[in-house]
Amino acid sequence: MHKGYGHLYVLHNRPAIAPLGEAVSNTEIFRRMAKAMGIDRPELQASDEELIRAVLGGRGPTMAAASLETLREQGFVHLDVPSPHLPYARGTRLDTPTGKIEIHSTMLEQRGMDPLPWYVPPHESPERNPELARRFPLALISPPAHSFLNSTFVNVTSLRRAAGKPTLEIHADDAAPRGIHDGLRVAIYNDRGTFTAEAVVSDRVRPGVVSAPSVWWGKLTSDNTNANHTTSQAVTDLGNGATFYDNLVDVRIVG
Repeated sequence: MHKGYGHLYVLHNRPAIAPLGEAVSNTEIFRRMAKAMGIDRPELQASDEELIRAVLGGRGPTMAAASLETLREQGFVHLDVPSPHLPYARGTRLDTPTGKIEIHSTMLEQRGMDPLPWYVPPHESPERNPELARRFPLALISPPAHSFLNSTFVNVTSLRRAAGKPTLEIHADDAAPRGIHDGLRVAIYNDRGTFTAEAVVSDRVRPGVVSAPSVWWGKLTSDNTNANHTTSQAVTDLGNGATFYDNLVDVRIVG
């Protein structure tokens, strides 16, 4: 069961085929992991149907018609909202203490933080860590390659063939002093690790930034490495999110 981006339906997908080989669902993996780790919380042992019914049991008025039985029969249910759906035009409050879009954030203020928008330099930056930036002067980004979806589909031979090979886009201003030109194999490295790719000198990245379209599975690359070898395990200070784009590196020719 899932909702979609940009529409007003809740959806139910039936499996097209039975799982092949030893394949199981994510939720079954979670249940097995919880059992192996001795974690007996009910929500980690509930079946898929129990989880769906628990979610639907707490549904709000816009999902009154979305029972599991209806979803199984129809495949989808339209949310019970007026047409056109313009909630904020009618003055609906936002989920903030003031009910408004907050430029002055009362929630941040309550946490003892600056309530106004501000800029905090990345941990790995000349402003915060000039010595690290001196040793590793390039900021690495690693967006998914167009043929992949995050870390998915890299195992599909045709998509891997379409993606070509692991590459690193680098601006000419950064490539020239390092003796790098198109087609050379380069190592991208920092204190955490190293991976290799083929250099592509490009103005699609600005000076000081390099881009390695990812995420190539390590076991499917020529030297079993990828961009993850250089990324940090640290989390952000506010949302506890990943910091894999806060990543300083340097680049050299392999060999």
